Amino acid sequence: MSRALPKYGKRRVAVIGGAAAVVLSGAVIAGSALAGTPAGNDSATGARTLASPGTITCPDVASKLPAVPASARAEVDRNLTLLQTQIKEANTRLATTAGQGGPNFVDNAILGPLKDKRASTIDRIAIAIGRTSARPTGLDSLAACTLTR
Repeated sequence: MSRALPKYGKRRVAVIGGAAAVVLSGAVIAGSALAGTPAGNDSATGARTLASPGTITCPDVASKLPAVPASARAEVDRNLTLLQTQIKEANTRLATTAGQGGPNFVDNAILGPLKDKRASTIDRIAIAIGRTSARPTGLDSLAACTLTR
């Protein structure tokens, strides 16, 4: 005896099957598009080599901090590590998006968001220090980074 699917069961199966077909089609298209891609950047094959996109450089926050109370040291260290991680992620994004966007792409898509993230992280550092001693001022000027080519 066969069991009938509930009212919505057939629709769910159709949606899932359709989604799987779209994913499989995309994989086949991408695979066939990449099949003719040259293996290396060999000038004989006509492939071009792009210039380095540059490096993002940010002010050092650790050297500008006042004495950090022992009670805030762990939190400050975590946030200083996070600042370094943010720079590494921005440099990775810079490298992977080289040549994309218009003339303001790097400013709008990489440096702007990085400045916002750094400002929040620097503020958390100031708050941590300010819980047990005088809150440092002027650290917000260290949030902006530049692109060095």
